[in-house]
Formats: sequence, C-alpha cells, structure tokens
Amino acid sequence: MKKKYLTGCGTWVVNRFPLTKLWNDHMAQYYAPKNFNFWYFFGSLALLVLVNQFITGILLTMNYKPDAGLAFDSVEYIMREVPWGWLVRYMHSTGASAFFIVIYLHMFRGLIYGSYKQPRELVWIFGMLLFVALMAEAFMGYLLPWGQMSYWGAQVIISLFSAIPIIGDDLSLWVRGDYVISDATLNRFFAFHVIAIPLILIMLVFMHIVALHEVGSNNPDGIDIKKSKDPWGHPIDGIPFHPYYTVKDIVGVSVFLFFFATVIFYMPEMGGYFLEDANFIPADPLATPEHISPVWYFTPFYAILRAIPDKFAGVIAMGGAIFVLFLLPWLDRSPVKSIRYRGGIYKKAILMFVISFVGLGYLGMQAPTASATIMARIFTAMYFGFFLLMPIYTRWEKTKPVPKQLTEQPSIEDRIPGWIETANEMVKEVPVEKEGKTVLQKRPDASGIAKVLIRTAKNLKSSLD
Repeated sequence: MKKKYLTGCGTWVVNRFPLTKLWNDHMAQYYAPKNFNFWYFFGSLALLVLVNQFITGILLTMNYKPDAGLAFDSVEYIMREVPWGWLVRYMHSTGASAFFIVIYLHMFRGLIYGSYKQPRELVWIFGMLLFVALMAEAFMGYLLPWGQMSYWGAQVIISLFSAIPIIGDDLSLWVRGDYVISDATLNRFFAFHVIAIPLILIMLVFMHIVALHEVGSNNPDGIDIKKSKDPWGHPIDGIPFHPYYTVKDIVGVSVFLFFFATVIFYMPEMGGYFLEDANFIPADPLATPEHISPVWYFTPFYAILRAIPDKFAGVIAMGGAIFVLFLLPWLDRSPVKSIRYRGGIYKKAILMFVISFVGLGYLGMQAPTASATIMARIFTAMYFGFFLLMPIYTRWEKTKPVPKQLTEQPSIEDRIPGWIETANEMVKEVPVEKEGKTVLQKRPDASGIAKVLIRTAKNLKSSLD
C-alpha cells in the first residue's frame, strides 16, 4: 500500500513537472560524439567547481561580517575558531583559482577544435558572457577578506574607471559608493558577490547548456554527427551521454579532486599565487604594498593595461582583449573547424598566442621595469595579432580534407605501451655495489633523453607543417 502510494505521488509530480523529459533530453537520450578526448573533461569540471564555490560560499557567509572594521577579523575567526572553517575557506579560495584553470583550458579546447564556429556561435557567446561574469565575481570576492592586497588591488582597478572621458569620475564614485574604498564599497561588493552575480551565473550556465544541446556538441574532428543517422534517428557516430560519458566524467572528477585536495591540504597559498602574503595583513589605507598586482588569473589583462603608456588607451586595450574573444566566430574564415585538418599557419598562430598569453600572465605578476614593459608590448601585439589577422591567415592557409565520419583515435590504453617504451629509452642500467653484491639499477641516460627530445621536436614540427 505504501509502495503504491509513493508510486502515485511520483506519477503526480512527473505529470506536472517535466523531470523525465529533462533527463532524457539532456542526459539519457542526448547523443554526444563518440570520440571525446581529454579536452572534453573541462566542461563538467567547471560545473563541479561552480557547485563547490556556491556551497563553500554559503558556509562562509554564515560567519563572515561585511563590515570594514570586522571583515578581516571575521575571516581569521573562520580560519581559527569555526569547526572546519579553515577547510571551507581554502576550498573556496583554491576553488577560485581552480575555476579559472578549468575555464581557460575549456576555452582553449574551443580554440583548437573550432567549437565557436557555425552553428555554435551562440554557445560561444554565452560562454564568454559567463567568463566576464566570473571575472566580476572573482574581483568582487577578492575585496571581501579586507587584506592589504584586497584593498589596494580594488583601489587600482576601480580607479581605472576614472580614465573614461566625461563619465569616468562619476562612474568610479558609483562603483565605490564613496570617495575612497570604504565600508560602503565592501557592502556593495558583498551584495554583488553573494547574490547578484551568482544569479547571473546560474542563468548563463543554463542558457549555455541549453544552447549547446540544441545544436549538439562539437568533437575533435569538427564533424556534425547529426548528418549521418541510423534507421532509429540516432547519430551513427554518437552515443548516449548517460551512462557512457557520465561514467567517463567520474574518472576525470576523481583525478581533479586528487590534485585539488593536494593543493588544499599541502599548499593552499601556492607560493603566494592563490593567496598573496600581503592579504594576511589587515587593510591599511596609509600603507601601500611594495608591489600591487591582481591574482594570477587577471595578470594577462593587467599586463596589457600596463604595456600601454596612456591610461585611457590601456583601459581600452584591456577591455578589447576580452571583447575580441566575442568576435571569434566571425573572425575565423577557415572552412574547417578542428586543428587536425587546419594548415600549419593556424597551428603556428595558436602556439604564438599561447606563448603571448602565458608571457603576459607572468609579466603581470612582476614589478614594472623597462625591459618587462617592452616584452609586454611585444606579447600584446602577438595577442591581438592572433585575432585581428585571423580573417587573413585562416582564408589563405591550405587545409586538409575532412572525413565524412568520425575517425578512430588511439585510447589511453593504446598509448601506454608507447609511453613505457619511451621511458625505457631515457634510462640505462648501471652496475652498483650494494651490500657486497653488484646489482643493476636504472639511471637517467643523457643520450637517450636527448634522442627522445629530438624526436619529439621533429614530430611537433611535422604537426605544424
């Protein structure tokens, strides 16, 4: 009788709420390409980290005081007095950096496999809006600990608004809520960080996933699997997302959680990159830190800002570095999507882009010097050149023929024997005296290592040709 009652209640809910339809449309009966690789873990990992940030953020707000006189002490109270408060705080602070690592790799996947090209332009636009909202969320959350770097970092960034002609000063005053960074600023940022922007993030995640499932997922070959279907209307090159990719994602989540836990328990500050030393000192408006720089995930754009001598032009360049990403679907004129079938020009261009982005990130963390500024300008030119010259070099380059169906790629299991063989090439057995006996022990072999590096360099060069 009880079982029948529960079944009836379940049927009543299903008839009024399309839970089963949602599950089928987005999981059980959503067909994804069967050749997803390592790069396709990062979408699900981004969702995992977002949930972690929401949960840990809610727990932190239970003891945090959004007051300029109490904020720093409340964070110390969470770390020292609240049961497991130190773990929750580190999960949140490390989660912020993990979020950007995952997002940057997720965006890079889109670059190499052309996930922004037709018909996925709107998927890319929603993803970029998510990126901008995430940057705003991270910036506003960065002020909340009310440490030295939080205070002065916010002071520098908010002052950039004053560079905008006519409305700049009024806009800076509106963002701060006062003439200086004060309690009003802290309360304002707390409201945005805890309520407003999370709601925007949830909405954009929903729109991003719905838009993706409407047009279908891209794949490493850049082939539309919906064009070839079996008699039942299912893509020949597709498999149901559940259970195949849900199980695969569990493996990726397990590996990610291993590294995530390692950072949290052994190096939560990551040498000052995740949590700066200056942020363990209460904010002091009268003592400026020796070197003010944002958190590592903002430093590429901060380096672009500093590379431009004029303040307003620097603000325009920094904003343009983000805005140009929105234009990517229309800048790329190549007839193929995946880097597998593109010519050598695009492969070299994206390699230069990665070098410029990493270089800008490093320079943004360093004190400004004459040589660093010159390098930042070179990397800035490389960064913008990748995008602004794209309509030219993607149209000129010679592409490879794209197969009509997905190609079979070797799995990790297939690659393991080759990796073992390569590892054996780089060592040699050397006789060693041990406890009166001569035994053979493996030692690094310089000639073997050189041989492997030369072969790897040749393979890389051939892949770029």
